[in-house]
Amino acid sequence: MIQELKKYYGSLFELALLEEINQVGTFMEVPEGQDLMKPGQYIKSIPLLLSGSIKIMRPDGDGDELLLYHLEKGDTCAMTMSCCIGNAKSEIHAVSETDIKLLMVPVGMMEEWSRKYKSWRNFVFSSYHARMMEMLESIDNIAFNNMDERLENYIQNKIVLINSKHIYTTHKEIASDLHTSRVVVSRLLKKMEISKKIKLHRSFIEVL
Repeated sequence: MIQELKKYYGSLFELALLEEINQVGTFMEVPEGQDLMKPGQYIKSIPLLLSGSIKIMRPDGDGDELLLYHLEKGDTCAMTMSCCIGNAKSEIHAVSETDIKLLMVPVGMMEEWSRKYKSWRNFVFSSYHARMMEMLESIDNIAFNNMDERLENYIQNKIVLINSKHIYTTHKEIASDLHTSRVVVSRLLKKMEISKKIKLHRSFIEVL
C-alpha cells in the first residue's frame, strides 16, 4: 500500500507522513453505487481516495438531493474534515460513483498530523479551498444557467470523471443530481440527441 500512497500522495507528503498513514489507515475497496456516509452519522475516519470517484450530495427535507462536488484520486472530503473538528454529525450523503479504492484514516490523527507536518496542514487547507470552489461553481450553475446548460455541463463533467464518452446512468439519477424531475431530464436529453450531441441507448448515453 505504501507504493500506492507514494504514487498519489508522494508529491504532497513527506515519507515519514506516508509511512504513518500506511500504518494507521484501513484499506477499502468499494463497488459502484455504495453508500459511504449518510446524513446523521458521526464521522470516525477521513477518506483518502486512491482511485475512482465519489459523489458528495446534500439532502433536503423532502428526501431530494443536490450534487455538491466529486472526489477523485488524491482527494479527501472537506465536509468530512469539517465535521471531525467539532465532532458533529454528517450533513452529507457520500456515494461511490465508480468502483473505488481508498484509505480510511482515524479522525484522531488530524490534529496530531497538523502539529507535526506542514504538508498535512497545507493539504487540509488546499482541500477546503478546492471543495469550496467546486461548491461555488455548483451554486453559480444553479443560479445563472438554465437547465439545458446545467445538463450539458453535467455530462461534460461526467466524461472527465469516468474518462469515457459512454455514460452508464439513468435519467432518474441525473434528475436527482441536478435537483429536477426525470421528465425534464428525459426531454432535454432527447433534445440533445436531435441536435446530434449525444445518442441515447437503452442502458447508457453516448456523447458524440
